[in-house]
Amino acid sequence: MSRFSDKCYSLLKKVPKGKVTTYKVLARALNTRAYRAVGNTMNKNPHKDVPCHRVVKSTGDVGGFASGTREKTKLLKKESVIINNGKINLEKFLYKF
Repeated sequence: MSRFSDKCYSLLKKVPKGKVTTYKVLARALNTRAYRAVGNTMNKNPHKDVPCHRVVKSTGDVGGFASGTREKTKLLKKESVIINNGKINLEKFLYKF
């Protein structure tokens, strides 16, 4: 595993249940503009304790997930994140580092 992915996973662990972050916010917190690299890293996550389902698109769309979007939506709803028409209100649910 790369140093970049380790940093991504470590930072993502700080996002609490009931909150989300975006690929862009996560990348910026890592002092990079490599938003896609963050997404690819999340997709390849081998760790059960890293909540990749809490990373969404900066538009508020749920976005992809290695186990499928339906599973990601289910996990977020279980954590009380409200999703309306496939979107999350980032003003309410966004975690800021």
